[in-house]
Amino acid sequence: MVVEPEHAAVNGRNRSPRPPRSHREVADELRSRIRSGQLRPGQRMPTQAKLADEFGVERGAVRQALRILQSEHLLVNVSKGSPATVAQNWGKVLTGPEAPPQPTMVALGPRITAAFAKPHVEIDALCLTCVSLTLAMGEPLRQIHSGRIKPARIDVRVLLPGRDIDLAFPARVDDTDDDRLQRRWLAQRNAQGQVLKHNLLALRSTHGIDVRVTFRALPFTPPVKLYLLGEAEALFAYYMVTRRGEEIDHEYLEMYDTEGTQSMLFPFAQGIGLRDTTFVEQSHLWFNALWETISSELFLTS
Repeated sequence: MVVEPEHAAVNGRNRSPRPPRSHREVADELRSRIRSGQLRPGQRMPTQAKLADEFGVERGAVRQALRILQSEHLLVNVSKGSPATVAQNWGKVLTGPEAPPQPTMVALGPRITAAFAKPHVEIDALCLTCVSLTLAMGEPLRQIHSGRIKPARIDVRVLLPGRDIDLAFPARVDDTDDDRLQRRWLAQRNAQGQVLKHNLLALRSTHGIDVRVTFRALPFTPPVKLYLLGEAEALFAYYMVTRRGEEIDHEYLEMYDTEGTQSMLFPFAQGIGLRDTTFVEQSHLWFNALWETISSELFLTS
């Protein structure tokens, strides 16, 4: 029998006349099986070899598909070795077009916790004070101390406004020359940053984890906040500026301010589609450009 070129075996598998499926098509089919309940939470996936045979693709395409599903928190333990496992709580953390925006206090914590399940944790943040980020670190830190997870390396980079700029907010409505709001914001920025840094660096001595935490100062007030979780996900929110009053040093002040913990986070995930993938990639480029050009060294002191 003469084997036509389009039917020739590759790595021992016969090819059908149809073009081989892309890794995104494989991910789409596996995602459908998980969400339909065909693959249940906690169930081990077929081996990569079996999936490659089933879909008529190379193992590399299968691995790419599995990594996409891992970035969506549908799978855990994706590696070249043992089969991946369907995440136990995949329904609790939605990403991509299906994920509704949620307040930072609701959305950020589960995603930070999921990011800490990887051997190398990479988190970049651009924000006003890093209050939300420090709070979101609580659960993964508890899991590390309880022995449930243990990443090998943690890299955190944070961009915050510099201490010497004129903040756009918080600021007095009447534009009076008054540094009380600036001093209060600076104290909060420094306190939250120091807590975040201390809690993470303590993991070096308590658990032998390689930890790096770095801060740099921006020469402007960020109108948005951004969290980058490795290469997989970008979380974006607007700082919604409002007018409100508060008593400070026994004086009632009208100010323009924002509540960052309530800012609505919009999630974008690598591999979900062109829109999400491009947003994640451009967000990394933007963050790195700020980090490497106009930002400066930041000291968490008063």
